[in-house]
Amino acid sequence: MSDGSLRFAGQNVGVMGLGRHGGGVAAARYLLRQGARVTVSDAADAKALGPSLSALADWPEIRWRLGGHEASDFRRADVVVVNPAVRPGHPMLEIARRCGARLTSEIELLLEACPASVIGVTGTHGKSTTAAMIAAVLRHDRRRCWLGGNIGRSLLPVLPKMQADDWVVLELSSFQLHHLSSQVNMPRVAVVTGYEPNHLDWHGSQAAYRRAKRRLLAEQQPGDVAILSAEDRSLDFLRDAVRGHCVRPPEPDVLPPLRVFGTHARRNAALAAAVGQVVGCGRQAVAQALARFPGMPHRLRRLGCYAGRWFFNDSKSTTPGSLLAALDAMPSPTWLLCGGQNKGLKPESLGRAIAARVAGVACFGAVGPLVYEAVRVAAPELPAICVSHLDDALRWCVSRSAAGDAVLLSPGFASLDQYRDFAERGRHFEKLVSELPATNAPRRAAEAPAVTP
Repeated sequence: MSDGSLRFAGQNVGVMGLGRHGGGVAAARYLLRQGARVTVSDAADAKALGPSLSALADWPEIRWRLGGHEASDFRRADVVVVNPAVRPGHPMLEIARRCGARLTSEIELLLEACPASVIGVTGTHGKSTTAAMIAAVLRHDRRRCWLGGNIGRSLLPVLPKMQADDWVVLELSSFQLHHLSSQVNMPRVAVVTGYEPNHLDWHGSQAAYRRAKRRLLAEQQPGDVAILSAEDRSLDFLRDAVRGHCVRPPEPDVLPPLRVFGTHARRNAALAAAVGQVVGCGRQAVAQALARFPGMPHRLRRLGCYAGRWFFNDSKSTTPGSLLAALDAMPSPTWLLCGGQNKGLKPESLGRAIAARVAGVACFGAVGPLVYEAVRVAAPELPAICVSHLDDALRWCVSRSAAGDAVLLSPGFASLDQYRDFAERGRHFEKLVSELPATNAPRRAAEAPAVTP
């Protein structure tokens, strides 16, 4: 297909929030190729946006508005492409609405023009791994498949390569779902991995967060498919939103042995297996793809053994639920590093849950003092410390642990108080671990002690 129907030719289009993860750059390029007059605005300055600006250096016709937004840009806009990070009710969006502009997003631009069948994956945790597993299943069954969305890759640049019999797998965050208009064609297959309160600082309430998640199901068509666990009571609020066929995933214990570990990983694999069944993949191809799936970076990755201790990087853990799932998969005893930026959650119950599962805990970052206090209240005798930075947290865990123990980074909170994203936090942890003094060379991660399947 072509790069679109040039439906934006001659229109004034604002890209609100260039960002640093590629979606804003891809949207700007897509619109410019269609002949739109593009204004890019971002609250960040040029220094913070350096790589994104460099990626658009070959488009001198872009109008730039950096370090803040100007109301005049939104008054004259025909269309505004909204970055997922822009909060609901932003005053510039209200100005654009009042002046008749159409509000859209990078994901909506893709869904409007995509010729392939789309599988959407959302949920509070596990959606990246589940989306990647689904893509692995489809590819192993010799289907052409494109993986993108919140997982970190915009698919707008590859739209011209897509064909009608391809499959697109999109990881969709609550932010992305919130910004979709009511006219968009929702994915034919919708997968929900699970739910717990999250991003309440952005959505404003748990009800608003739930409404965003319901969007994936509530606007499907009768012939579409929704896949969610029948046993997961946290998803009960979604069941009346299902408009298509509801498919139950297989029991996790019928799946083949997996390279990834943890009960939560097997649940994700069961969802991917259900998608394979729905789209007609061969049973053997599904089993082989899941058995070979290597896992995702910063998702409960075994780094190896240093000074007799086993180290695990689970920096992608940005919710209490994902933190507890990681702890439940760990050998005992485990020394936990947790903390980061709070998203409107209360950590009191988390303190009790952590105390019941660890040998010790080092809390760090902006939310560190709150988690530390919750742990101290739950278990006053448990070894615990509150520090500012990850470096100090790791140093303490190494000094207090013993040979054979596990040292786990599973923060349970967002990274934005100290890092650009969870990946930067994970890379920093891996660097710190690699620099630890060790009497012997690190053993391979595959030699790690047994963990819960």
